[in-house]
Amino acid sequence: MPKDPFKTRLEIAKKRISKKGTNDKNPNPSPIGTAFKLSTELVSAVAVGTIIGFILDKTFGTKPWLILIFFFVGVIAGITNVIRNAKNMQNK
Repeated sequence: MPKDPFKTRLEIAKKRISKKGTNDKNPNPSPIGTAFKLSTELVSAVAVGTIIGFILDKTFGTKPWLILIFFFVGVIAGITNVIRNAKNMQNK
């Protein structure tokens, strides 16, 4: 009994997709991409900390103290993330 042509085409397509998935993973990303990733992580941590501080300041009426505190918390968190990612990249 011959195989269903749809099932045959489906199996071929699945094999092609699985082969593409293994070839697309680049073990060595470009230095520009890595630098962009690290800088984005740093800036986003500072921005999130500042926004949280701004919202809390507006809620509690403590302007500018919580903005300053959470700004520095964001800076510390961003630097910690960058250092951790740099160590992980060095180990690879």
